[in-house]
Amino acid sequence: MFEEYSHLLGWLIQWEDIGIAIGIFILFHVFRKVFTKYIFKLLLRFAKKTPTELLTNIFVAFESPVRLFFVGLGTYLSLKYLPLTQQTDAFILQMYRSFNIFLIGYGLFNLSASSSVLFQKISEKIDLEVDEILLPFLSKIVRVIIIALIISVIAGEWDYDVNGFVAGLGLGGLAFALAAKDAIANLFGGVVIITEKPFSIGDWIKTPSVEGTVEDITFRSTKVRTFSQAIVTVPNSVLSNEPITNWTKMGKRRVSFHLGVTYSTPKEKLELVIRNIEELLKNHTEVDQETIFVKFDVFNDSSLDIFIYFFTKTTVWGEFLAVKEDINLKIMEILEGDGVSVAFPSRSIYIEANERNTE
Repeated sequence: MFEEYSHLLGWLIQWEDIGIAIGIFILFHVFRKVFTKYIFKLLLRFAKKTPTELLTNIFVAFESPVRLFFVGLGTYLSLKYLPLTQQTDAFILQMYRSFNIFLIGYGLFNLSASSSVLFQKISEKIDLEVDEILLPFLSKIVRVIIIALIISVIAGEWDYDVNGFVAGLGLGGLAFALAAKDAIANLFGGVVIITEKPFSIGDWIKTPSVEGTVEDITFRSTKVRTFSQAIVTVPNSVLSNEPITNWTKMGKRRVSFHLGVTYSTPKEKLELVIRNIEELLKNHTEVDQETIFVKFDVFNDSSLDIFIYFFTKTTVWGEFLAVKEDINLKIMEILEGDGVSVAFPSRSIYIEANERNTE
C-alpha cells in the first residue's frame, strides 16, 4: 500500500512541476504582449524625441528579437524548473545561449538594412558620399559579415573547431577558387562599379551589352530595364570592363549634322545663309552658347555642305527633340527667304559629240 502511494505521489509531483513550468511560460508570454503593447511603445515615443533617429532605428531593429527573447527566456526557465538530468540541463543552457546569440545577430541584421540611418550617420562622420547604389551594396556586405560572425560564435558555443574548419577550407581553397572564379570576378566587378561610380540607380546608361535605366546592383550582376520594359541582367565582370555612356550625367546635348545646298548657290548667298543660321543659334534661348559652329565645310559630290554643330541646354529626350525640330524649321525658313535650295543626290552626264568625216 505504501509503495503504491509513493508511486502516485511521484506522478502528482511530476504533473505539478509540469503545470508550474507551463505557468511560467504563459507568464512570460503575457509579459511579452505587455512589453509590445505598452513598454516598447513608450520607449519608441521617447526615442523619437531625441535629436537623432539612430536610437529609434535601434529600437525598431531589435523589436522582433526582444519579442522572441521573452519567448526563449520563458521556455528556458520552464525547462529549468523541471527535474531533469544534469546533461539535459547543460544542453538546454547551450541552446538558450545559442538562441540569444542568434537574437543579437537578428537585431544587427535588421539594423544593417540599406534603409537604416546608420550608414547615413557613418557617412556624415567620415565625409563619405553615399548614393543609391553604395548603400544597398554596403548593407549586403555588412549583413554577410554579421551572418558569418553569428555562425562562427554559435559554432564555438557548441565547441566546434572553427579553426579546423577554416584550415579545411584552405586545403580545398584552390579547387574552390577555380570553381568560383566567375563569382569572384563578378564580385570585384561590382566593387569597381561601386568605387568608380560610373552610374547610379535610376541613370540611363548605354554599353555594348545593354541600354536602359539601372534598377539594381548586387554582388553578382547589375539589372538594367530597357526602353521596351525588359529586364537585362549583366554580370558585373562584363559591365566593369565595357565602355559605359551615362546619358543622365550630360550637362547638355549635342546636335551635329551637315546641311547640303546646291552647287548653283552663289558665294554671296552661301555666306548669307551661314550668317543667318549662326545668328539663329546664338539668339535661341534653348541653345547653349558656349560652343556653336556654322561653317562651309566640304565640296560634296552633289552639294556644298555646311557643317552645323551646337548643344541644347536640355538633356531630356523629348525636350531635346522639340528644340531640334524648332531649329530645323527655322533653318528651312532661312533657306526659303534667301532663295537657297537644299541639294539632293544627283549626277550630271555630259555627252561629247564626235564629228565623223563622211566621204
